[in-house]
Amino acid sequence: MPDPASQSDGVPCRLAQTLLSPWSRFALLLVLLGAAATAMVLYEPQRVLAHGWPPQIGGSTALALFGAAYGLCTAAFVPRPVLNIAAGALFGAGAGTFSATAGTVIGAGIAFGLGRMLGQDALRPLLRARWMAAADRLLSKHGFRSMLVLRLLPGVPFAASNYGAAVSRMRWVAFLGATALGSVPNTAAYVIAGSSAAKPTSPVFLASFGFIALSALVGGVVAWRKRAHLSAAASP
Repeated sequence: MPDPASQSDGVPCRLAQTLLSPWSRFALLLVLLGAAATAMVLYEPQRVLAHGWPPQIGGSTALALFGAAYGLCTAAFVPRPVLNIAAGALFGAGAGTFSATAGTVIGAGIAFGLGRMLGQDALRPLLRARWMAAADRLLSKHGFRSMLVLRLLPGVPFAASNYGAAVSRMRWVAFLGATALGSVPNTAAYVIAGSSAAKPTSPVFLASFGFIALSALVGGVVAWRKRAHLSAAASP
């Protein structure tokens, strides 16, 4: 005869297993991402950073707070170019680049951590298509190099690269290191453009805008070649 006590103890265990299952955690991730995207649309936090920054906050405190806010905003799908321009307008080229780069790493770490904890176990079994398996091998075996290339390409969606890396077996150190190093060139270009936006005909602004256009062109060529390489790696 079954023991009623063991049956009552089994119900909470089964409930806990269901709540902690890979697909339950993935559903929680989707809810969090949906809430973040909704908050971005409704509240437009990038406008607060650009136009509503408290004037009494300055110095290193302002840089630290802006970097933290930058990271949270990128995790909520706020476009990085907008935040980079705001960093340049608020802090200038040097300090703005430092704060924006730090915020980029923070935001990437938040997304990578959420994807790793809540989405990896559910999504890894779905990596059966050849091109997806090839991309996973590149990110897992050559994590730093692959992520560095993705960060240097200006057209790669920031959130997609973060969550894609989280599903792979890339290590934290490789991910964050490549993010910090690879994000500097394009981040600095946008920050410099923001710091000189009041003078759109100045050589500094024109040079930064030219770098952005050139990097986009080069990024498109590299992405096309990488696509061909990935297709070849996925072929039997």
